[in-house]
Amino acid sequence: MAKIRKKLYLVYPSELVNSPVLWEFIKKFDVVVNIKSASMKGEVGLVAVEIEGETKQIEEGEKWFAEKGIKVDRIEQDIVEP
Repeated sequence: MAKIRKKLYLVYPSELVNSPVLWEFIKKFDVVVNIKSASMKGEVGLVAVEIEGETKQIEEGEKWFAEKGIKVDRIEQDIVEP
């Protein structure tokens, strides 16, 4: 299966700002996460990440974020590696 690299904004609700959500994501889906920027102030957290891994793992991970109440927005087009 092809590897893919996605750049995403993750918008955290206030109740998750102090939780190790990215650590859980990395462990659960076996992906590489590069944090590009983050702001965890006040009522909301915003994290810009680049995620690399198998397409299926990343897609399932995006659903997992949504189930936790984290909004996922794409930053730019995906990069597919052969």
